[in-house]
Amino acid sequence: MASSKKLHPSKPITSPHDSHLVKHVEGFLSSLIFPCSKLLLAFSGGLDSRVLLELLVQLKPVLKFELQAMHVHHGLSPNADSWATFCEDTCRVAAIPIEVVRVNVDKDSGDGVEAAARHARYAALQAADADYILLAHHEDDQAETLLLQLLRGAGPKGLAAMGRHDSTARYLRPLLNVSRADLLEFSGMHGLEWIEDESNADIGFNRNYCRHEILPVMEQRFPAARRTLARSAMHLAEASVLLDELAAIDAELCINDAKLDVRNLAGMSEPRARNLLRWWLSSHQLEMPTAALLQEMLRQLLDAKPDACVKIAAGENAWLHRYRNLAYLEPRDAMALSGLVWQGEPVLHLPDNSSLLFEEKAGEGLAVRRFGISRLHISSRQGGERFKPDARKPTRTLKHLLQEASMPPSQRERLPLIYHDDTLAVVPGVGVAASLQAMGDEPGLVISWQQYL
Repeated sequence: MASSKKLHPSKPITSPHDSHLVKHVEGFLSSLIFPCSKLLLAFSGGLDSRVLLELLVQLKPVLKFELQAMHVHHGLSPNADSWATFCEDTCRVAAIPIEVVRVNVDKDSGDGVEAAARHARYAALQAADADYILLAHHEDDQAETLLLQLLRGAGPKGLAAMGRHDSTARYLRPLLNVSRADLLEFSGMHGLEWIEDESNADIGFNRNYCRHEILPVMEQRFPAARRTLARSAMHLAEASVLLDELAAIDAELCINDAKLDVRNLAGMSEPRARNLLRWWLSSHQLEMPTAALLQEMLRQLLDAKPDACVKIAAGENAWLHRYRNLAYLEPRDAMALSGLVWQGEPVLHLPDNSSLLFEEKAGEGLAVRRFGISRLHISSRQGGERFKPDARKPTRTLKHLLQEASMPPSQRERLPLIYHDDTLAVVPGVGVAASLQAMGDEPGLVISWQQYL
């Protein structure tokens, strides 16, 4: 491990508030945070986060926010313990609370060690009690990210690289249009010390290869290459926002109750249809498919026969289905229901991440008081169930009732059935057993099935 000077933290030096970097960060934060906000700094101890810590310490009394830090201990370097100690000592001197969180990084991840460490780091940060999470990415990081995304063949959203804040404005990057050279100048002016991760020199990692091998060659011919690439990422971010706005407009026409109307999708140009499909998948927090997979999804959705049941893998956690001109997403590997009991709670969460909602209404649903219903049992379909939701009609097989209700086959497989003792009492989407229905103004219990990915 190396540092810019000695390997121990120095006492922060207060700088005048007319510093351009201080003013830059102050202007950025003041437009986003609110008084008494809880800010969490992702503090690696490197140059960028060390400078951001100093800036935040200076701005804390000005903007009136609470500040804490988190150091994520990946355990990948023999120096990891020393780095954690350095960060703790630095924050102690600055009078900033810090938490060191140890994470396990899957070194055999198919995405590579870099991506696995990043996922573990963000999971730790996301779990913290904070209004805003501050990341110290700078302009050079932005240029490298854009270059890597170009080499991966990413679309506009990927080429937008990193935003100064995300769509929820919880992750903030105040230094994103500040160069590493500016950070070095600031640290020298204020006597700051930081640590250097020895892996930053390993060109076996793609980002380091871009940083040490590709960008220096580009800068021989184009000296402002990093700044220009970062500016391009900003323009692409604006284009990505416009594409999302267009998709939201199209969604008003095509998406209802989380289902995508394939007939309206077919009326769009292919680029516009692909854009809507990407937006829809992203809105369910699914990983973006490759261009080839996205095209195959669109082809199957649009070209399948009306009575065909389309089922396509949409990432590791979901299936994309089409049934009767509607496309919808379902979680993969749904678990069978057994042993679940409702005991009066308003929401009962099921193993497949769906929920049963219970609402009291007069004259609707189950006649809870007439039959003394206080417990209900939840079960999966076993096959052969019979049900009578209409007293004027005979008892029928549940299979035929679900077909009449136009319930897609994949949803029928996951459908939770609600039993009172040994009687099938409620089938969500179909109705309540005729003999158990609330009448007139008597108290009733309406049960609905809320599905999520």
